Amino acid sequence: MNRSDTLTNSADGASPDVPDCLRAALANGRPGPSRVTRAVRAGLGADPGHRSVMPPIHLSSNFYFESPGVYAKYDYTRSGNPTRDLAAEAIAELEGGCGAVVTSSGMSAIAVVTRLLSAGDLLLAPHDCYGGSHRLFSAEAERGSYKVRFLDQTAAGAKAHARALRPRMIWIETPSNPLLRITDIAAWTRLAREIGAVCVVDNTFLSPVNQRPLDFGADLVVHSTTKFMNGHSDVIGGAVIAADEELFEDVAWWTNAMGVAGAPFDSYLTLRGIRTLHARVRAHEGNAQRVVDLLTRSDVVSRVNHPSLAGHPGHDVAGRQQLGWGSLISFELRGGREAVEAFVDGLEHFALAESLGGVESLVAHPATMTHASMDQHAQIVAGIREGLLRLSVGIESADDLVADLERALARVEEVVCQAA
Repeated sequence: MNRSDTLTNSADGASPDVPDCLRAALANGRPGPSRVTRAVRAGLGADPGHRSVMPPIHLSSNFYFESPGVYAKYDYTRSGNPTRDLAAEAIAELEGGCGAVVTSSGMSAIAVVTRLLSAGDLLLAPHDCYGGSHRLFSAEAERGSYKVRFLDQTAAGAKAHARALRPRMIWIETPSNPLLRITDIAAWTRLAREIGAVCVVDNTFLSPVNQRPLDFGADLVVHSTTKFMNGHSDVIGGAVIAADEELFEDVAWWTNAMGVAGAPFDSYLTLRGIRTLHARVRAHEGNAQRVVDLLTRSDVVSRVNHPSLAGHPGHDVAGRQQLGWGSLISFELRGGREAVEAFVDGLEHFALAESLGGVESLVAHPATMTHASMDQHAQIVAGIREGLLRLSVGIESADDLVADLERALARVEEVVCQAA
């Protein structure tokens, strides 16, 4: 199968897959519906056979050939599937890309993108990137797939350093995980163009509701759709969105060749989650602001990391490139590991678990959970300490969440007082 057999184009005036609502708007010479409406209605009416409102799930692994040598749109689900294509079209639409591929996990999405690199190429990645990304980049570099350099992209002189290194690919994670550092996407994409590098942005932490990196010049956007896109913590998935057709063909070809395309059922659940993405994100953020307010007033919290705070180093940049502040918060407790254990022991509405972006609230200890694969030196360089916790604030009652955290902070206060 050639590369064009795996492509899924996003809606535009020339595509046969333009949604009926948009086609009607274009025909009448008026603006199309908003991205919110198009996300909610993605795939509706895609079943002409039975006229179901919601699209069916196509679980078949294979499809009929009309005759030998006569190819239809679908032949084998690893290469193409109607349900997965609907999810890909919706994701591409949200991010403003020319097309998207849906993968089996966020890590497989990252692996697909790095297949664009060759031996000797340099990947420039953030020094505090997600632990799984750090592990993959380091392991691939050790086996000679490509070279990697980890750099604090927010530091003074970082871009000058990058210009001298001449990387083939620049990887951005903004806000970063778990310290929520903000990287100026527009500034780094300008540098990437200047030196001929591909610029990739991991947009998992914000979702396209709150940030669209392609609007600022990024070439590729990566998501763990497990997180906000699906939003219900019952799917493992990923996505890669491309700004232009050539890059899209490349990532689509590698997705098919590596066999890492997402399963139809997972794609269906992700598409279901996308329909409520905008509503969920706003509910997450409203609750997160209440939590930020609480943490900033606590005497046992030495630092709160959230771009909404005026004192956050990336506050102004976030205000320029984000459409919302996000609902991930990290903070440091006085008292180190003992304080952390007192905080999490007894929480009722925050589950001690990895992942983020689901309707439920979660708390994670990065040093022993999300970033445990990084050695101690790498953790120290990245600023990940024993007292650091990360919250993914869900959509439960804000009053319940705040009361739960108030009790947790009171337990920490007891520990700190006993140690004094």
